[in-house]
Amino acid sequence: MAYTTSKDLRTNFIYQVFVRNYSEAGDFAGLTKDLERIRSLGADIIHLLPIHPIGVKNRKGSLGSPYAVKDYTSIDPAYGDEEDLSELLGKAHSLGMRVLMDVVYNHTSPDSRLFLEHPDWFYYKGGKPGNKVGDWSDVIDLDFTKAGQGLERYLIDNLSRWAKLGFDGFRCDVASLVPLDFWIKARNEVDKDKPGLIWLAESVHGEFIKRLRRLGFRAHSDNELYQAFDICYDYDTHDRFQEYAYGRADLRQYLQSLRSQEFIYPENYVKLRYLGNHDFERPAALFADRHKLEAWTAFTFFNKGTVLVYMGDETLTKHRPDLFEKDAIDIDNADLRHVKLIKDLAKMRISNFFSESCAFEVAEDEDDNIVAYHELEGRRLYGIFNVGTKGMPACVSAVGVKDGVKEQLLGGHVTVKGGYASIDAPFSVFEQVY
Repeated sequence: MAYTTSKDLRTNFIYQVFVRNYSEAGDFAGLTKDLERIRSLGADIIHLLPIHPIGVKNRKGSLGSPYAVKDYTSIDPAYGDEEDLSELLGKAHSLGMRVLMDVVYNHTSPDSRLFLEHPDWFYYKGGKPGNKVGDWSDVIDLDFTKAGQGLERYLIDNLSRWAKLGFDGFRCDVASLVPLDFWIKARNEVDKDKPGLIWLAESVHGEFIKRLRRLGFRAHSDNELYQAFDICYDYDTHDRFQEYAYGRADLRQYLQSLRSQEFIYPENYVKLRYLGNHDFERPAALFADRHKLEAWTAFTFFNKGTVLVYMGDETLTKHRPDLFEKDAIDIDNADLRHVKLIKDLAKMRISNFFSESCAFEVAEDEDDNIVAYHELEGRRLYGIFNVGTKGMPACVSAVGVKDGVKEQLLGGHVTVKGGYASIDAPFSVFEQVY
């Protein structure tokens, strides 16, 4: 919960994996044998997309979405069995990594075990089981109000079972649509059996919340979810970022939404920071210019929060794997320069500037470049990110940065004179004493 959440989570790096498409084998073993490589990137948390059997009724594509869960209590046999999963968890733990299970408690597949056993626990529309989001045609929604404590007990027991098996936390799908009281109760109970779990909420976009509330449905804001969760998605700023990335808005609007997070959330809030994930475009598709891609990757790691990288981003492919078909990534085709960048940025984040800073500031200059800093005990860790309109080299407005040649910790050389920084690289990170 927000008041107990450790700010150390801001130093963590999550690597997101869809097991089906991680390898040609598409199973736990294919991931297990590659865990050392993932760890070498600097990742210390693995997030597995749902690993449960997928429903057949109304299935999208030939294999279906992992978010159309047929049975919360079992594992998709295509991935292996419980022993294979335990081996994956054990090896991850031996490498110093934690593993998050993706739980989908807003909906199930129409032919789920839960619907067959408890049809009265579901939402009905026009006398038939349905959902509140029309384009999610392969799922039906649970109805917590109607189901009551029976459904809550079933789901909490399920969380406890997977935690005891070895999972280190939960990424909770569309958490905003599930009652907050349930999440608080679930966390309190499961944490008693296994303290120290990570609770990550897939909070949703603001327009989506407004849309559902307009229709008379429940949709929780991030502020509400922080009562139960450690980390919330960054979808409260994501629309602004997308508008900028596609050239429909300037940088200021996105950064203003970041700045507002500093005073609307609890002091120890943790946001999930990403350029893309399984639902959105690859970073390489958003930023065709390599220098801009590197600058934005660096800013994502420099930003305040927990970083997420989706499997295969390190290959610089523009293709995002299909959620409904077999569409394996080519991890052997990793771009070595980008891999080194990710590794260097992951090492940078270990600094206590990220976990203990008393202030985080981010600003844009007149050419849409970014200057940001974390402040701690009279020192500042600065980042200058050349994402602007003039390319390289750039002269970036860096008001507040002392004149002189900066000894960079990471990135390119920077010389500051009269409030302007000359930078001939995608970014630079350096420390300054005040």
